Amino acid sequence: MKSLILKDLYNMGHNAKSMLFMLVVFAVCLMPSTGVEGFIVGSGVLCSMMVVTTFAFDDHCKWARYALVMPISRKDIVVAKFIVLVIFCAIGSLLGLVFGSVCGLLLKKITLSLMQISELLLVALASWMIAIIFGSMSIPLVLKYGSERGRMLLIVSVLIPAGIGFGIYKLLSVLGVAMTDQLIVTILCCSPIIAFLWSYVMYRIGYHIFAKQEL
Repeated sequence: MKSLILKDLYNMGHNAKSMLFMLVVFAVCLMPSTGVEGFIVGSGVLCSMMVVTTFAFDDHCKWARYALVMPISRKDIVVAKFIVLVIFCAIGSLLGLVFGSVCGLLLKKITLSLMQISELLLVALASWMIAIIFGSMSIPLVLKYGSERGRMLLIVSVLIPAGIGFGIYKLLSVLGVAMTDQLIVTILCCSPIIAFLWSYVMYRIGYHIFAKQEL
Protein backbone atom coordinates (compact mmCIF):
# COMPACT_ATOMS: atom_id res chain seq x y z
CA MET A 1 0.00 0.00 0.00
CA LYS A 2 2.80 2.40 0.94
CA SER A 3 4.54 1.82 -2.40
CA LEU A 4 1.33 2.59 -4.31
CA ILE A 5 0.98 5.90 -2.52
CA LEU A 6 4.65 6.84 -2.95
CA LYS A 7 4.46 6.05 -6.67
CA ASP A 8 1.78 8.68 -7.23
CA LEU A 9 3.49 11.22 -4.97
CA TYR A 10 6.79 10.79 -6.81
CA ASN A 11 5.07 11.11 -10.20
CA MET A 12 3.26 14.28 -9.18
CA GLY A 13 6.45 15.71 -7.69
CA HIS A 14 7.51 16.62 -11.23
CA ASN A 15 4.44 18.88 -11.50
CA ALA A 16 5.03 20.65 -8.19
CA LYS A 17 6.43 23.81 -9.77
CA SER A 18 3.53 24.03 -12.22
CA MET A 19 1.01 23.62 -9.41
CA LEU A 20 2.70 26.32 -7.31
CA PHE A 21 2.60 28.65 -10.30
CA MET A 22 -1.11 27.93 -10.80
CA LEU A 23 -1.80 28.70 -7.15
CA VAL A 24 -0.02 32.04 -7.48
CA VAL A 25 -2.10 32.88 -10.56
CA PHE A 26 -5.16 31.66 -8.67
CA ALA A 27 -4.32 34.02 -5.82
CA VAL A 28 -4.00 37.01 -8.15
CA CYS A 29 -7.31 36.22 -9.86
CA LEU A 30 -9.42 35.20 -6.86
CA MET A 31 -8.10 37.17 -3.92
CA PRO A 32 -9.53 40.58 -4.91
CA SER A 33 -13.05 39.20 -5.48
CA THR A 34 -13.48 36.18 -3.18
CA GLY A 35 -11.09 37.10 -0.39
CA VAL A 36 -8.76 34.82 1.52
CA GLU A 37 -11.48 32.31 2.39
CA GLY A 38 -12.48 31.73 -1.23
CA PHE A 39 -8.85 31.28 -2.24
CA ILE A 40 -8.23 28.67 0.46
CA VAL A 41 -11.25 26.63 -0.67
CA GLY A 42 -10.31 27.05 -4.33
CA SER A 43 -6.74 25.86 -3.67
CA GLY A 44 -7.95 22.68 -2.00
CA VAL A 45 -10.34 21.88 -4.85
CA LEU A 46 -7.67 22.65 -7.46
CA CYS A 47 -5.16 20.27 -5.88
CA SER A 48 -7.80 17.56 -5.53
CA MET A 49 -7.91 17.38 -9.33
CA MET A 50 -4.30 16.14 -9.38
CA VAL A 51 -5.56 12.65 -8.55
CA VAL A 52 -6.93 12.48 -12.11
CA THR A 53 -3.41 13.18 -13.42
CA THR A 54 -2.11 10.14 -11.53
CA PHE A 55 -4.57 8.02 -13.50
CA ALA A 56 -3.25 9.56 -16.72
CA PHE A 57 0.30 8.51 -15.78
CA ASP A 58 -0.92 4.98 -15.01
CA ASP A 59 -2.85 4.70 -18.29
CA HIS A 60 0.11 5.95 -20.30
CA CYS A 61 2.38 3.12 -19.13
CA LYS A 62 -0.37 0.47 -18.71
CA TRP A 63 0.58 0.31 -15.05
CA ALA A 64 -2.61 -1.30 -13.68
CA ARG A 65 -2.15 -4.37 -15.88
CA TYR A 66 1.42 -4.78 -14.63
CA ALA A 67 0.49 -4.13 -10.99
CA LEU A 68 -2.03 -6.97 -10.87
CA VAL A 69 0.73 -9.43 -11.76
CA MET A 70 2.31 -8.55 -8.41
CA PRO A 71 0.75 -9.37 -5.02
CA ILE A 72 -1.46 -6.28 -5.19
CA SER A 73 -5.24 -6.49 -5.17
CA ARG A 74 -7.65 -4.21 -7.00
CA LYS A 75 -8.89 -3.09 -3.61
CA ASP A 76 -5.37 -1.91 -2.69
CA ILE A 77 -5.14 0.13 -5.89
CA VAL A 78 -8.45 1.90 -5.31
CA VAL A 79 -7.79 2.54 -1.61
CA ALA A 80 -4.37 3.98 -2.45
CA LYS A 81 -5.96 6.46 -4.86
CA PHE A 82 -8.27 7.73 -2.13
CA ILE A 83 -5.38 8.08 0.32
CA VAL A 84 -3.42 10.01 -2.30
CA LEU A 85 -6.46 12.22 -2.83
CA VAL A 86 -6.60 13.01 0.90
CA ILE A 87 -2.91 13.95 0.83
CA PHE A 88 -3.31 16.18 -2.24
CA CYS A 89 -6.31 17.93 -0.68
CA ALA A 90 -4.39 18.50 2.56
CA ILE A 91 -1.45 19.98 0.64
CA GLY A 92 -3.78 22.23 -1.37
CA SER A 93 -5.61 23.50 1.71
CA LEU A 94 -2.34 24.09 3.58
CA LEU A 95 -0.78 25.96 0.66
CA GLY A 96 -4.00 27.93 0.26
CA LEU A 97 -3.85 28.86 3.93
CA VAL A 98 -0.21 29.98 3.71
CA PHE A 99 -0.45 31.84 0.37
CA GLY A 100 -3.84 33.27 1.26
CA SER A 101 -2.65 34.55 4.63
CA VAL A 102 0.44 36.18 3.13
CA CYS A 103 -1.50 37.81 0.29
CA GLY A 104 -4.30 38.78 2.68
CA LEU A 105 -1.83 40.57 4.92
CA LEU A 106 -0.21 42.34 1.97
CA LEU A 107 -3.62 43.43 0.65
CA LYS A 108 -4.76 44.30 4.19
CA LYS A 109 -7.74 41.94 3.95
CA ILE A 110 -6.92 40.14 7.17
CA THR A 111 -5.17 40.79 10.46
CA LEU A 112 -3.17 38.55 12.74
CA SER A 113 -5.75 38.62 15.51
CA LEU A 114 -6.54 35.40 17.35
CA MET A 115 -10.12 35.50 16.07
CA GLN A 116 -8.98 35.90 12.44
CA ILE A 117 -6.42 33.10 12.74
CA SER A 118 -9.04 30.75 14.23
CA GLU A 119 -11.45 31.53 11.39
CA LEU A 120 -8.80 30.86 8.74
CA LEU A 121 -7.87 27.54 10.35
CA LEU A 122 -11.53 26.55 10.35
CA VAL A 123 -11.82 27.56 6.69
CA ALA A 124 -8.72 25.47 5.88
CA LEU A 125 -10.35 22.46 7.53
CA ALA A 126 -13.55 23.05 5.58
CA SER A 127 -11.49 23.44 2.39
CA TRP A 128 -9.82 20.08 3.02
CA MET A 129 -13.16 18.34 3.51
CA ILE A 130 -14.82 20.04 0.50
CA ALA A 131 -11.86 19.12 -1.71
CA ILE A 132 -12.07 15.49 -0.56
CA ILE A 133 -15.79 15.38 -1.35
CA PHE A 134 -15.29 16.83 -4.83
CA GLY A 135 -12.17 14.78 -5.56
CA SER A 136 -13.63 11.46 -4.39
CA MET A 137 -16.43 11.90 -6.91
CA SER A 138 -13.87 12.08 -9.73
CA ILE A 139 -12.24 8.72 -8.94
CA PRO A 140 -15.23 6.50 -9.90
CA LEU A 141 -15.72 8.65 -13.04
CA VAL A 142 -12.12 8.11 -14.12
CA LEU A 143 -12.28 4.40 -13.34
CA LYS A 144 -15.43 4.14 -15.46
CA TYR A 145 -14.54 6.34 -18.42
CA GLY A 146 -10.75 6.54 -18.36
CA SER A 147 -8.44 9.44 -17.55
CA GLU A 148 -8.98 11.36 -20.80
CA ARG A 149 -12.77 11.37 -20.76
CA GLY A 150 -12.69 11.58 -16.97
CA ARG A 151 -10.97 14.97 -17.23
CA MET A 152 -13.89 16.26 -19.27
CA LEU A 153 -16.31 15.01 -16.61
CA LEU A 154 -14.50 16.74 -13.74
CA ILE A 155 -17.18 19.40 -13.72
CA VAL A 156 -19.67 16.65 -12.82
CA SER A 157 -17.66 15.81 -9.69
CA VAL A 158 -18.14 19.41 -8.60
CA LEU A 159 -21.73 19.96 -9.70
CA ILE A 160 -23.27 16.86 -8.09
CA PRO A 161 -21.96 17.45 -4.51
CA ALA A 162 -22.63 21.18 -4.89
CA GLY A 163 -26.17 20.44 -6.07
CA ILE A 164 -26.77 18.12 -3.13
CA GLY A 165 -25.49 20.75 -0.72
CA PHE A 166 -27.66 23.44 -2.30
CA GLY A 167 -30.68 21.13 -2.12
CA ILE A 168 -30.10 20.54 1.60
CA TYR A 169 -29.77 24.29 2.13
CA LYS A 170 -33.08 24.91 0.35
CA LEU A 171 -34.74 22.14 2.36
CA LEU A 172 -33.57 23.72 5.60
CA SER A 173 -34.91 27.08 4.41
CA VAL A 174 -38.31 25.54 3.65
CA LEU A 175 -38.36 23.93 7.10
CA GLY A 176 -37.61 27.31 8.63
CA VAL A 177 -34.10 26.45 9.85
CA ALA A 178 -31.98 29.60 9.73
CA MET A 179 -28.30 29.35 8.80
CA THR A 180 -26.93 30.92 11.96
CA ASP A 181 -23.22 31.18 12.78
CA GLN A 182 -23.64 28.43 15.36
CA LEU A 183 -25.22 26.08 12.82
CA ILE A 184 -22.47 26.82 10.28
CA VAL A 185 -19.77 26.06 12.88
CA THR A 186 -21.59 22.83 13.78
CA ILE A 187 -21.70 21.78 10.13
CA LEU A 188 -18.00 22.56 9.72
CA CYS A 189 -17.17 20.51 12.81
CA CYS A 190 -19.18 17.60 11.35
CA SER A 191 -17.55 17.97 7.92
CA PRO A 192 -14.90 15.26 8.56
CA ILE A 193 -17.67 12.73 9.22
CA ILE A 194 -19.59 13.88 6.14
CA ALA A 195 -16.45 13.69 3.99
CA PHE A 196 -15.58 10.22 5.31
CA LEU A 197 -19.06 8.83 4.63
CA TRP A 198 -19.18 10.38 1.15
CA SER A 199 -15.69 9.08 0.31
CA TYR A 200 -16.61 5.59 1.53
CA VAL A 201 -19.62 5.52 -0.78
CA MET A 202 -17.45 6.71 -3.69
CA TYR A 203 -14.85 4.09 -2.79
CA ARG A 204 -17.46 1.31 -2.91
CA ILE A 205 -18.69 2.55 -6.30
CA GLY A 206 -15.14 2.92 -7.63
CA TYR A 207 -14.08 -0.53 -6.43
CA HIS A 208 -17.22 -2.10 -7.93
CA ILE A 209 -16.38 -0.51 -11.29
CA PHE A 210 -12.70 -1.46 -11.18
CA ALA A 211 -13.38 -5.03 -10.05
CA LYS A 212 -15.43 -5.69 -13.19
CA GLN A 213 -12.91 -4.21 -15.64
CA GLU A 214 -10.79 -6.39 -17.89
CA LEU A 215 -7.25 -5.02 -18.11
